[in-house]
Amino acid sequence: MKPAEARGPLPPRLPRLTAGALRPADPDEIEDGDADLDEVELRGLRFDQMTWTGRRRLGSARVADLVVRNWTARGASVVDSVLEEVDVVGLNAAESGWWKVEVRQSRIGSAELYDSVLRNVHFVRCKLGYLNLRGAGLTDVAFTDCIIEDLDLMRATASRVSFPGTRIARLEVTGSKLTDVDLRGARLAGIGSLEGLRGATITIEQLLEIAPALAAGLGINVE
Repeated sequence: MKPAEARGPLPPRLPRLTAGALRPADPDEIEDGDADLDEVELRGLRFDQMTWTGRRRLGSARVADLVVRNWTARGASVVDSVLEEVDVVGLNAAESGWWKVEVRQSRIGSAELYDSVLRNVHFVRCKLGYLNLRGAGLTDVAFTDCIIEDLDLMRATASRVSFPGTRIARLEVTGSKLTDVDLRGARLAGIGSLEGLRGATITIEQLLEIAPALAAGLGINVE
């Protein structure tokens, strides 16, 4: 009897999003407020400050060519929506919820998403400065062809997460719980805690790159 082949990490489940009929959104209702925004299109808008309150929902929507200096959306939810060519200097959306969302060709300088929940979320060709996902829950999430300067997954719970073609300058996974997290397609420049990688899958080449730090963490002298 042949031994069972070891399986690799399970890939993220990413449903294809198709938008229905959408109405143009009034810029005044977008900039501030707590009323839910469903089946709307936001295109070509420019704001210095956007403040969403009351756990506002953006549902079945399309956002394109949006430029915001500071966007506050604590506790908000984004559902069945596509965000494309979004440029945000600072996003504060702690404790937010993201379900069935695609973020394409966007740039976010600092994204505070700690204690958030991300399910079926796909980032494609995005540039992300500091992505704070401390204490967050990630299920079926992919970062494809992205550049991430600082990815903070401290105390996060992640399942079926992948990074094909993505460069990560620094990864922090202290205290995280990882299941089926596939780092094989990522270029890793620095890792804050090697112990936190338990449950992730890496390549032999990546293992050789982190071997000196691994040896140092174990107190092993290599001469």
